[in-house]
Amino acid sequence: MKERVQKFGRFLSGMVMPNIGAFIAWGLIAAFFIPDGWFPNDTINGMVGPMLRFLLPILIGYTGGKAVGGQKGAVTGALATLGAIAATESTMFIGAMICGPLGGWCIKKFDKAMEGHIPAGFEMVVNNFSVGIIGAILAILSIYVIAPVCVTLTTWLGAGVEFLVAHSLLPLTAVLVEPAKVLFLNNAINHGVFTPIGTEQAMEMGKSILFMIESNPGPGLGLLLAYCVAGKGETRSSAGAAAVIQFVGGIHEIYFPYVLMNPIVILGPMIGNIVGIFTLSALGGGLAAAASPGSIIAEMLMTPKGGYLANIAGIGIAAVVSFLISVFLLKFFGKDASLEEAQAQVAASKAASKGQAAPAASAGASVSAKDVRKIVFACDAGMGSSAMGATMVRNKLKDAGITDIEVIHFPVGEIPGDCQIVVTHHELSGRAAQRAPQARIIPIKNFMGAPEYNTLVQELLDARKGGSAPAAPAAVEEAPAAAEQPILLEKKNIVLNCKPVSPEEAIKAVGKRMVESGYVEEAYIQGMLDREASFSVAIGSHVAIPHGTEESRKAIKKTGLIVMTYPEGIEWGDETVRLVVGIASTGEDHLGILGKIVEVAETEEDTDALVDNASVDQLYKLLNGLE
Repeated sequence: MKERVQKFGRFLSGMVMPNIGAFIAWGLIAAFFIPDGWFPNDTINGMVGPMLRFLLPILIGYTGGKAVGGQKGAVTGALATLGAIAATESTMFIGAMICGPLGGWCIKKFDKAMEGHIPAGFEMVVNNFSVGIIGAILAILSIYVIAPVCVTLTTWLGAGVEFLVAHSLLPLTAVLVEPAKVLFLNNAINHGVFTPIGTEQAMEMGKSILFMIESNPGPGLGLLLAYCVAGKGETRSSAGAAAVIQFVGGIHEIYFPYVLMNPIVILGPMIGNIVGIFTLSALGGGLAAAASPGSIIAEMLMTPKGGYLANIAGIGIAAVVSFLISVFLLKFFGKDASLEEAQAQVAASKAASKGQAAPAASAGASVSAKDVRKIVFACDAGMGSSAMGATMVRNKLKDAGITDIEVIHFPVGEIPGDCQIVVTHHELSGRAAQRAPQARIIPIKNFMGAPEYNTLVQELLDARKGGSAPAAPAAVEEAPAAAEQPILLEKKNIVLNCKPVSPEEAIKAVGKRMVESGYVEEAYIQGMLDREASFSVAIGSHVAIPHGTEESRKAIKKTGLIVMTYPEGIEWGDETVRLVVGIASTGEDHLGILGKIVEVAETEEDTDALVDNASVDQLYKLLNGLE
């Protein structure tokens, strides 16, 4: 159950978190320029509605479609999302999360069915018309099916809240309110249910607690502060600013994506709001009118005379309870959310951005450069990028005259406990810190020519110049000599002058050749795509090395490599890739070829010269160690 929740949360996160900047932009504009904002401006406020109704849902649908079906799936998902938007005035975030993946799935299935059946020269025509036709069909389907379902869900949630209010079960309203808020139904519930009923109560008693059930900024504040402490990576770094926007600006929508990325944490705001409502009821809290936006300032302005203590207590206690529960859930559900990992990753990322070696990964670790005897390069599968990084540093140490340090490569989950330094991709630094708490973690953004390599070698060289030489050098792992290397790269698997494609298509092309050559089973292709989804296999110097995850190794039949050149380049995330080297390895046989790639593609200029000038025969001899 835990794994399913995490997987679902990661999928939702994959749709929402890449667009968090757009959410922040919308939140800032809404907080400052709506009629009830700090600097009302009708012209700027004109963007708030279209952003909420059109831009954000379409971005989510586009991203969800791309995650499932690549670039074509992204466009199809966006078209399907537009249909759901056109059918109703409601905000279609739920619809986008359905339409986006649905569009990607449909185009993916169509492409698979058409594979091998498209006449040469008609690929672009089929691709474009398939997106247009399928997208149009899904848009119409969204109008008549998906949108009505989403509107019905909204109606049911509103009816449930009215039932609880009518039966004096106010604290339990949070059970429906918080999940409904996260589905972006907060305004419908607050202004469609609580405000009309609360207004009648305020006319009779001068205040109403109903105005604070949805607008209480405490539960959301507690959740965002929990991410500041127990989050990781992008979520942790952005949560602080989001907390300010939410609490001071009153834009509660800013914390909804943080729940969607890990749905179990909804229990934090939910229980926090339950306790907050109970506190308000016990102390006689409430507002004289609806607080819009739901900021701490608006809450205080709407607080009647004599009600400040009750309202501040209701907000503060809700925040504390939400914070404590959310921190527990973030730490308990998944190792990636542990506080130790988050701290290690942030410290490591700061060091990497300055081109420095990272500080110790744990409070108790203190590694002196002159005591280093083993350096481990770690990647997800320990098969490709880490092996190439290890080769580069091993060569640099040898050139510097340092022969007493063992440089090896491992999967991040199998890092040996006797190493002093771990070099890994910055997105894996948290896992590396947990696996090797005694070691210093050096995070890098790519394994080819990372500036941290020279910094590390110079640090080790300076330490040895200032100290005594070791009594006995450690055995240093060397790649097998060229003459001993088997022929792992066949001429038929060297493909030159490929036309530009998406990274996903490049990976599939490599995987298809691996299957045809008898290296892997079909399942390995999905493992390669999963590896790319976790973090990019583009390792710098215009090189990408698609390979599977550790779990997909069971689909490998024998070791083999595929080399494909893309002279026009592939836009691979933030990188441009011109040389793609697919790897399937059952052992260490492939290290010789990876070592050769390190030698001939150490810089972008090296790779460019190789791609522009090499022939199949030259690459065959060069990478197999025959030349």
